[in-house]
Amino acid sequence: MSVVILKDALDTLKSKGVRITPQRHAILEYLISTKTHPTADEIYKSLASNFPNMSVATIYNNLRVFRSAELVKELTYGDSSSRFDFVTHDHYHIICNDCGIIVDFHHPGLEEIEHLASHVTGFKVNSHRMEVYGTCPACAKKEVVMN
Repeated sequence: MSVVILKDALDTLKSKGVRITPQRHAILEYLISTKTHPTADEIYKSLASNFPNMSVATIYNNLRVFRSAELVKELTYGDSSSRFDFVTHDHYHIICNDCGIIVDFHHPGLEEIEHLASHVTGFKVNSHRMEVYGTCPACAKKEVVMN
């Protein structure tokens, strides 16, 4: 985990008047260090042993604070569970249809689509979202073994 990224995130919260509690610190550390896009329940399960008095509601409340501070993005993919992504700069996700793992990837050319959409419709475009679905290598390997 990058200490600089954590310090910057904590400084962002402080600049917005948010008090830094041990729980907030731990949740931020977890989000920064994980390569997954965890749900609030997954974060809770990972941190519960270190914070036995912390509830899932505490996790949700802190994620809401982080989202308001623009430190995390909330991702919804139709499975009724929100996932949280600390990487807030433009990037895209590929999602496994079998296990649900979400992996980041970057493709700089999609800004052209925003420009075209704006030009054709007259909209002032402020963001876009792209998802690619498939089977991750681990699930593909399981399919080969089962067949």
